[in-house]
Amino acid sequence: MGKEKLNEVGDSREGKYLSFFLGEEEYGLGILRVKEIIGMISVTPLPKTPDFVKGVINLRGKVIPVVDLRLRFGMEPVQYTERTCIVVVEITGSAGAIFIGIVVDSVSEVIHIKSSDIEDPPDFGTTVHTEYILGMAKMAGNVRILLEINKVLNADEFSDLDQVA
Repeated sequence: MGKEKLNEVGDSREGKYLSFFLGEEEYGLGILRVKEIIGMISVTPLPKTPDFVKGVINLRGKVIPVVDLRLRFGMEPVQYTERTCIVVVEITGSAGAIFIGIVVDSVSEVIHIKSSDIEDPPDFGTTVHTEYILGMAKMAGNVRILLEINKVLNADEFSDLDQVA
């Protein structure tokens, strides 16, 4: 039996994932990191932040930074639609837990993925960084990219934003 890669909370990669789309690509995010899914609401911009930081939202009295995941991944921006969602996730870093909203094109479903259906990300060499990919899930002839959200959104990078918010 091969050695299984452990995810950010120390478990095997098998488990439940929220699947969502950015363009034609389908991604998965460990359901334990997802705190809430809301429709697109008004985002208050913050000055002097990177382009992928859309600003902040007020979610039931808590101010949460919002990141456009398309822009974070270097994809072309698109017009938001009625299917565009903000997925509120919890990431952890040296300052503790931080809640961040990520803008995705659409949310698909919650799926259970078995370890046997997950492969390590391909090795592209040193010029392509894939540390944010937990694995590649093979399902029904398609591949879903499973994200390691703590590496997509570095908590230490966002702790300053959380303080501003």
